[in-house]
Amino acid sequence: MSDEEKKRAVQIEVHLDESKVNGDYVNMARIFHNQSEFVLDALFLPPGSKKASVRARLILSPTHAKFLHAALGQNIDVYQKKFGKIEAKPGGSGGQGPILH
Repeated sequence: MSDEEKKRAVQIEVHLDESKVNGDYVNMARIFHNQSEFVLDALFLPPGSKKASVRARLILSPTHAKFLHAALGQNIDVYQKKFGKIEAKPGGSGGQGPILH
């Protein structure tokens, strides 16, 4: 990071609400988009069930969706360098692929 970039860097304080501390486990995602936004539903499909519940919904601008895509890619690369390749096979948890379009 250059000196100019360091000067422009903004420190953001993140508050994690007490009700969100434990998070929600999800094993699927459903993604929709139109010209102005992406909607990502984080779903949980219990084993043996055909009914998934939405645990969280993210609504992002196309720009922020692209930032999220890049950040996930970078984090997956770091993870795999540290822990080894992630084997992502169709038919994983819940008997379906992890993302529904």
